[in-house]
Amino acid sequence: MNILVTVELLPEHRKWLEEAGPGEQFRFETNPARADVAWADALLGNVSPELLSPEDKLRWMQTGSAGVNGYLGGVLPPLCVLTNATGAYGLAISEYMIAAWLALIKKLPLYRDRQKEHDWRDMGPVTSVWGSTVLVLGLGDIGGEFAKRAKALGAYVVGMRRTGTKKPEYVDELIYPAELLRTLPRADCVAVSLPGTDATRHMLSGAAFAAMKDGAVLLNVGRGSVVDTDALVDALQSGKLSGAALDVTDPEPLPAEHPLWKMENVLITPHVSGGFHLKETHDRIVRIMADNLRAYLSGRPLKNVVDLQTGYRRLPTGE
Repeated sequence: MNILVTVELLPEHRKWLEEAGPGEQFRFETNPARADVAWADALLGNVSPELLSPEDKLRWMQTGSAGVNGYLGGVLPPLCVLTNATGAYGLAISEYMIAAWLALIKKLPLYRDRQKEHDWRDMGPVTSVWGSTVLVLGLGDIGGEFAKRAKALGAYVVGMRRTGTKKPEYVDELIYPAELLRTLPRADCVAVSLPGTDATRHMLSGAAFAAMKDGAVLLNVGRGSVVDTDALVDALQSGKLSGAALDVTDPEPLPAEHPLWKMENVLITPHVSGGFHLKETHDRIVRIMADNLRAYLSGRPLKNVVDLQTGYRRLPTGE
């Protein structure tokens, strides 16, 4: 089998993959050409969708990302199975979310700004994770890991998922999208870890922000398209929201002249909460690839299979 690997690898990572597929033909290209993709039976990593064709012989693509929206809509060959890297990012991104939430409610960005001016002013009252209610939109690996940490710090956790009836033990309540608007008024923090799909586009719109609790905090590490950016700006400028931490935006990158940049109550990072910034994340991505490669070659079921119609990972039976 011809296996194209486009993900960046450390020396030990290449060994993990070659040991998972002994005797198979590997091609390691972090900047692949169209000919490389056409050569491959399996692709481990991400490529520009423009390099893919429904006519390719590709039968399995394992992304290095959790999001796969670029590979939907008939981009892949009809018989190609798509799997993602769910399970790799929860650690790094959930820690980012906790750090950003604490920074906002403790007003650390305000103090940092004033530090540069040698300004000793007290910025007033703060709030706590303890005793607060957090609404987690998306209970996959990232949202689930964040929910665990929020609960451990004393928050009451409400989780929203699209399907599945089993309530995880780290969630106090489980809701579904139809219940979102009537749940938002209770949330001190709304944490978004949803993928970018037609179903999630502008899920947080003007009506959603109007329904939110006064002074709530928004965290978005999912996709910028989940949030109506103009409505978010209005909610922040009016004081409806006390703050927002955005690792993703719409558009992305955020234009230099955008008003969000100048807001004191907004923490913006350039889509860096995941990626390879934490080595353990990098290791986990390659382990998922190696485990799925062994499964593929032995005919066993693959983990993290994506439904090409919805863009969501198919949940295991019973979840």
